[in-house]
Amino acid sequence: MSTPQYKRIVLKLSGEALAGEKGFGLSPEIIKSVAEQVKEVVDLGVEVAVVVGGGNIWRGKIGSEMGMDRANADYMGMLATVMNSLALQDSLEQCGVETRVQSSIEMRQVAEPYIRRRAIRHLEKKRVVIFAAGTGNPYFSTDTTAALRAAEIEADVILMAKNNVDGVYSADPKMDKTAVKYDELSFLEVIQQGLQVMDSTASTLCMDNDIALIVFSIMENGNIKRAVLGDSIGTVVRRNS
Repeated sequence: MSTPQYKRIVLKLSGEALAGEKGFGLSPEIIKSVAEQVKEVVDLGVEVAVVVGGGNIWRGKIGSEMGMDRANADYMGMLATVMNSLALQDSLEQCGVETRVQSSIEMRQVAEPYIRRRAIRHLEKKRVVIFAAGTGNPYFSTDTTAALRAAEIEADVILMAKNNVDGVYSADPKMDKTAVKYDELSFLEVIQQGLQVMDSTASTLCMDNDIALIVFSIMENGNIKRAVLGDSIGTVVRRNS
C-alpha cells in the first residue's frame, strides 16, 4: 500500500460540490461519493478535518445584494453550512467512519461547540471532524475558515475540492478557451494576479502560516486519495512556488 504524504489534512468542500449538476440543494449520490472517498483516506491512517461551504443553500452575498443586512445574510450562510455538515456526517457514518461536527455557533442539540483541543483529540482518535458555521463571524468566508482551522490544528495541507474545475487557471476555462492551467503557484502570485482560488484573506493566512494548498476536481472518484498520496493532480499553491 502506498504511503500518504500527509499526516493531517483539511478538506475544503464548496456547497456547490455537494449539489452536483443541479447547482442547489443536496445530491445524495455526490455526498455518498465524497464520504466513500474520505473513508479511503481515513483507512490510510490520515487524520481528516472537513470544512463545508453553504453556497448550495444560501449565499450571504446574494442576501446582501437583495438589501438584507450583510451580517444577517452571512449568519444565514453559516446555518446552511451546518445543514451540509450534518448531511455529510450522516453519510460518513453510514460508511462506518466515526465523525464529529463542531460548530462555531453554539447549537448543542446538533453539534459540539468548536474547541480546538477537543478537535485535535478527535483527530488523534481517527475520527473525522467537520467544522461547521464558518468562523462564527460575518464577513469571513469558509475559505478563510479552512485556512484558520488548518493553522489551529496544525494541518499539513488544505485540499480544496472543486466541482467544476480541475485546478487553477489563468482565466475561467469555460469562458476563455486560451486559459492556461497552472501546475504550481505561490500565494503571492495568486493574490497579485487576482486568481479565483480563495479570497485574499484566506490566501494571506495560508501564506503567513506556510500551509500548502492543492486545488483539484472532486468529480473524479479517488482524487482525494491521489492528492494525499502525492500524485500530481490539480494545482499546488505554496508560500514559494
